[in-house]
Amino acid sequence: MPKTFQILTLNKISAVGLSRFPIARYVTGTEIAEPDAILVRSHNMLEMHIPKTVMAIARAGAGTNNVPVKKMSERGVPVFNAPGANANAVKELVITGMLLASRNIVPALHFVSSLKGGDAMLHKLVEEGKKHYAGTELRGRTLGIVGLGAIGRLVADAAIGLGMKVIGFDPEITVDAAWSLPSQVKKANSVEDLLKHSDFISLHVPLLDATRDLINEKRVAAMKAGSVLLNFSRDAIVNEDAILAGLASKHVRCYVCDFPTSKTQNNPGVIALPHLGASTQEAEENCAVMVAEQLRDYLEHGNISNTVNFPNVSMPRESSFRLAIANANVPNMLGQISTTLAAAGINIHNMMNKSRGEMAYTLVDTDSAFPAKLIAQIAAIPGVLMVRDLPLLKEL
Repeated sequence: MPKTFQILTLNKISAVGLSRFPIARYVTGTEIAEPDAILVRSHNMLEMHIPKTVMAIARAGAGTNNVPVKKMSERGVPVFNAPGANANAVKELVITGMLLASRNIVPALHFVSSLKGGDAMLHKLVEEGKKHYAGTELRGRTLGIVGLGAIGRLVADAAIGLGMKVIGFDPEITVDAAWSLPSQVKKANSVEDLLKHSDFISLHVPLLDATRDLINEKRVAAMKAGSVLLNFSRDAIVNEDAILAGLASKHVRCYVCDFPTSKTQNNPGVIALPHLGASTQEAEENCAVMVAEQLRDYLEHGNISNTVNFPNVSMPRESSFRLAIANANVPNMLGQISTTLAAAGINIHNMMNKSRGEMAYTLVDTDSAFPAKLIAQIAAIPGVLMVRDLPLLKEL
């Protein structure tokens, strides 16, 4: 392990987050040729050459569509993210989107900006024209939320505070997430059931094969007539042609999203914002702090939390000598690792192993140091992807 960790930053990362890396042990910068880890926000890494020195990638945000996760998994490299760190920022934008749509704010602003004349004339024109922009109140309306993770739960709570009824659908909801939901949220039996009963629909799911075109032609037709669709998740979750057809037929009242395209630009039924979901100072700081702390814990101690490709593994240190091993989730891997250590005369003090899909991860604390030859032997075991020697560092 190097005495100083080199962290490559591919975007401007909040100084508050970077300050979590002690300058005595870490170097961060945009021109590091052989980094130990990479910090990224929106930079597209999919075709990027990623040096073999890289032991981890941390995305200062929730989505990791711009990171080659599969390639990193094959190399035994965890990809960290910051789920929930920008949740409040997105929640506030969703509420903003509902208000923009329900009160016809955008066309009303355009109307006012087009007026000409003195105060008397403006007053006359405003009084004559305002009837065209009368809206509806959110109170008493039904909001349907697809995806009840950190953001969806905050949106539900805020909507209830505004006097809205809330129904939700999330087949993957965790027990902890379900416990944290407001009791007023009613469960929908399916996406179609939710669409049929909602005046507003807000999407909060990741972009996966299963969620691509989640809102398609059939589901647009299933939406309640005159409803508003809000998408602050990922553009491809909504089939653009389907929603535009729904707008053209007046079946859908408005589409509010964070992803402008040439097809939606200047469409009066679309309110498209310039990807502002996490664009607040607070969200950027929260995301940067969260991934910086996760990255430091991994680099120094091998602990893992909040990755998209590794199991969560955290083991308190009871020894000065630790080995971290990423490997394919195949039979007898632990047996081979233990046997190799025993053959070298290394006594295991503590050990933790967890798996996630095809990936497994092991932390081993021992009573003595690891010879380089032993590490090479473990690395040579078929299925082992990465081995790291993690001697206990001095406290800073």
